[in-house]
Amino acid sequence: MEQNKVLSLLGLAMRGRNLVSGEMQTENAVKSGSAMLVIIAEDASENTKKHFLDKCSFYEVPAYIYGSKERLGRAIGKEMRSSVGVCDAGLADAIIKLLETK
Repeated sequence: MEQNKVLSLLGLAMRGRNLVSGEMQTENAVKSGSAMLVIIAEDASENTKKHFLDKCSFYEVPAYIYGSKERLGRAIGKEMRSSVGVCDAGLADAIIKLLETK
């Protein structure tokens, strides 16, 4: 149940144009300060996970490992995605609360 709420909030963020996806766009959002939250797929490569966890730590952006590439992509109406960045503070807070309670 909780996971569906997370994925539907990601879809809502995408429809509201408050979400970036894919490694390049997510990294750029983290560097520019527009990303409030980064979600990395559980089945992303170890290199990708480390890269984003390190980047997010440096730029003080919360990062979580959650869901599969396929499910993240499907939630936002795209192909498989190994990372997504939420650029809306309210949505990011709501998603973080859901992720912290699981």
